[in-house]
Amino acid sequence: MADDQEQRKNLVTKAMERGISDIVVRKGDESFSSLGRVDLHYRDGETVESGWGTLHMASVDGPDAMQEIMDSAGERSFIVSTRDWKVIPLENMVAAFQGSGSRLVAIADGLEEAKVFLHTLEMGVDAVLLEPQDWDNDSIVSLMSDESAVGLQTVTVTAVRKIGQADRVCVDTCNIMVPGEGMLIGSQSACMLLVQSESEESGYVASRPFRVNAGAVHAYVMTPGGKTRYLSELGGGDEVMVVDKDGASRRAVVGRCKTESRPMLLVEMEHEGRSFNAVVQNAETVRLMGPDGSISVSHLKPGDKILAAVSEGGRHFGMSVDEKIIET
Repeated sequence: MADDQEQRKNLVTKAMERGISDIVVRKGDESFSSLGRVDLHYRDGETVESGWGTLHMASVDGPDAMQEIMDSAGERSFIVSTRDWKVIPLENMVAAFQGSGSRLVAIADGLEEAKVFLHTLEMGVDAVLLEPQDWDNDSIVSLMSDESAVGLQTVTVTAVRKIGQADRVCVDTCNIMVPGEGMLIGSQSACMLLVQSESEESGYVASRPFRVNAGAVHAYVMTPGGKTRYLSELGGGDEVMVVDKDGASRRAVVGRCKTESRPMLLVEMEHEGRSFNAVVQNAETVRLMGPDGSISVSHLKPGDKILAAVSEGGRHFGMSVDEKIIET
């Protein structure tokens, strides 16, 4: 980072404008905390004092150095840099640090490398450290919100039934969505439908591209890290996942949730011999994504194909668990 403090201050300001909220600075730059709500981590020689405690700088220049770091898992946390061999050493270290209570941060040469490090062994390192020149790149925004692609399958509608009044939740986000994007919603965690945002123009009401008319209060919604929340739990400031018809995902911030009594539909589905259902509002503007585009629930009928994330196992406090759970 620049030797001149004013230059360093400008770099920190630029980083904050790009959405970066954790920044490593020098000892003596404590005044930068007045620039806004940002978490500053102070480097002093070969250590960085952070909210995670002391992080030790280490260079992985061979198997011995890698093994020394792995042997310290559970005792010390590290910021590591690797040379020619990058992914394999990180895979070994990520595996060693998993569940140890220690943190592992990797120095990345650029945005693409950072993305690889964040998904190494599907778990990734706890964080990546980027040089200031990367902050000018527009891709930093997508990296900040990046999540692994969601595998979507085609399920077949078997029945659509009116079930009367119930409490439904509209999730209004602080982000704009486009046609084809929405949220994964389901009465069962094993089958979550892609409910499109209200981003399509309609003759009935103006489009609201920030909103997903998600479903009944009991339903699950997908959140970052492959976790779920109940719709009834969501509130302003929470994060949810926005997913498109190809499975690409990004984070969105909830601005508010509106819970109101509305007429509802029970949509029943089948996939490879398994039966599922979801409860959505009976309204023209509620649209589910199909392989060939969105379908209004008011026109949905048996035999229609819609997109869903289908999985095995169940959920415990929002986390996926590998156990036999039957939801009907």
